[in-house]
Amino acid sequence: IDAKAVQVLVREDTNQGNREDTNQGQNIKGQTFLIEGIQAAGQPAGKLSSKQNCFEIMTGALLPEGANTVVRYEDVEIVNGKASLKISSVSEGDNIHFKGMDAKENDALIEPGTKLSAAEIALLASVGKAQVEVFSYPTIAIVSTGDELVSIHKRPLPYQIRTSNAYALQAALAEMGCTSNRFLIADNEAVLTAKLQKIISQHDVILLSGGVSKGKFDFVPTVLKSLGIKKLFHQVSQKPGKPIWFGRSNEIFVFALPGNPVSTFMCFHRYIKPWLLTSMGSERETLQAILAKDSSFKPALTYFLQVKVVNEEGKLMAYPIAGGGSGDFINLKEVDGFLELPPEQNEFKAGEAFAFIRFR
Repeated sequence: IDAKAVQVLVREDTNQGNREDTNQGQNIKGQTFLIEGIQAAGQPAGKLSSKQNCFEIMTGALLPEGANTVVRYEDVEIVNGKASLKISSVSEGDNIHFKGMDAKENDALIEPGTKLSAAEIALLASVGKAQVEVFSYPTIAIVSTGDELVSIHKRPLPYQIRTSNAYALQAALAEMGCTSNRFLIADNEAVLTAKLQKIISQHDVILLSGGVSKGKFDFVPTVLKSLGIKKLFHQVSQKPGKPIWFGRSNEIFVFALPGNPVSTFMCFHRYIKPWLLTSMGSERETLQAILAKDSSFKPALTYFLQVKVVNEEGKLMAYPIAGGGSGDFINLKEVDGFLELPPEQNEFKAGEAFAFIRFR
């Protein structure tokens, strides 16, 4: 009801399950009712004394006893304390919000795992839930390793680069509502061991970037083992992101990602984000997109193709975006996600549908 107030018409039958025209086929335009009172919001319900009378009722007010229909202000004309209908018919129950219309007693209003937005907060307030049990966000550390890395506030030397993976991961986590702490550690086994030991003691989830491959200065797997983190897997037959490492110790979970920016970015959205959502009781988004152009990939690896998606006549079409490898993240600004191409194929034809990992 979009008016500030409405008129209530009387009928003896107030059963909402048997709605019918109150005029029973007769044109009631011009019928007049004496206004015997005002029903304001926040007041106990009044009571009509006669079927020939009505109440002036404000939006949000209780329906007066003896009334069963509400007519909008714009559909009546009020003159000298009387309301005349400007419409030819009304139906029983019009413009009334009956008890139990939104939800019934014992209905589940919010399912476990639902992220509480402003809409859910309003719903909780309306049913008097001042406190509810929720999943807590994990404490997360983002650790970048490498002698070549410097702070984004510094000017790198010719053999250095600014650290960027940590900021990408932190921003991706923030989109989920998760906060995190960033750390930058050099490629020194003793230093890495000491600092990681402290970080692990203070966080639930550790995301490492770099130092996880097979180079002479890739100390991360060895250090994690020395700190009691049990390796569950190391390397996945995929491109990019093959060297990914995952392990745990009781309730501490560690993901060690390759240092190449695209590899880190893809692995987060393919593995870490859905794992976090599942851990917090939320469902993982599963999407498919249709390859818009032929593509090929020779090695027998799962290939994550960078694509831009366009909705074309209700179909999510994925257009490949050429990149310069897992170290080239400039083109990610043109990309919406990754199309997951299976390892048993080398040629992928336009029109085929594949799993789509969206990040934009």
